[in-house]
Amino acid sequence: MTDADAMANGTRPLRDRVIALPETRELDRLATLLEAEGARAWRCPLVAILDAPDAAPVEAWVRELAAGKLDDLIFLTGEGLRRLLATAERLGLREEAISALGRARKITRGPKPARALKEVGLGPDIAAAVPTSRGVMDELGPLDLRGRRVGVQLYGQEPNHELRAFLEGKGAELSVVAPYIYAPASDATKVVELVGEMAAGRVDAIAFTSASQIDRLFEVARTNGLEATLAQAWPRVRVAAIGPIASETLRRHGIEPAIQPEKAFVMKRLVSAIVESLRG
Repeated sequence: MTDADAMANGTRPLRDRVIALPETRELDRLATLLEAEGARAWRCPLVAILDAPDAAPVEAWVRELAAGKLDDLIFLTGEGLRRLLATAERLGLREEAISALGRARKITRGPKPARALKEVGLGPDIAAAVPTSRGVMDELGPLDLRGRRVGVQLYGQEPNHELRAFLEGKGAELSVVAPYIYAPASDATKVVELVGEMAAGRVDAIAFTSASQIDRLFEVARTNGLEATLAQAWPRVRVAAIGPIASETLRRHGIEPAIQPEKAFVMKRLVSAIVESLRG
């Protein structure tokens, strides 16, 4: 039976499947995509995304950008670029910042910063084939960066020492900015409930879209004495990861993701991979 036949007969491939969603910023969009396939989406955002508590370094970086002092720009996340442009707007420098973006060489780690650039009529000059910091380094490896001023937008509060050391080793002068932080979203009792439902086999899949979600789940389990319960849960739930960074984080915690898009690490591809895994 094709998907069209299934829809015509009133059935959908994820009918009655429960999918836990730790996502925050695009939670409703991801839930809607899964619900269209018949799933019951369990919204459990694990982290919130907030502006950096100290605005001064972010504002200084934006002023440097707007003044045209950065030759290359590395954007690791779309969230970071959007918050930088929001800071430029607040400072009355949005037009100058976008003009400077257009003149600089722009390097993106994955589809989200590329999408954020598209929102202001621009695109990446260099896009990492593999959306990781290592992928960015692979793209920049053949290039001469001596004497170039390189702006680096970090992923949350992760200092990314490896990328910074790589760039400095190639002679680049760095200007680094961290425009946002991650903070707890759902209170711990909701996360504890999620762990219990997973362990009881009442969750079919959990879909991770960032490393910070995974780290918080394990942190709450640890601080609430639920490490053994969480360990019992993993064999009973299909674990989905949107891309290699989330997958690497899961493996660091000893979990092998069962579901991951093969390419184009975006929400629609993640949903398609979940459908394919849980179909029937």
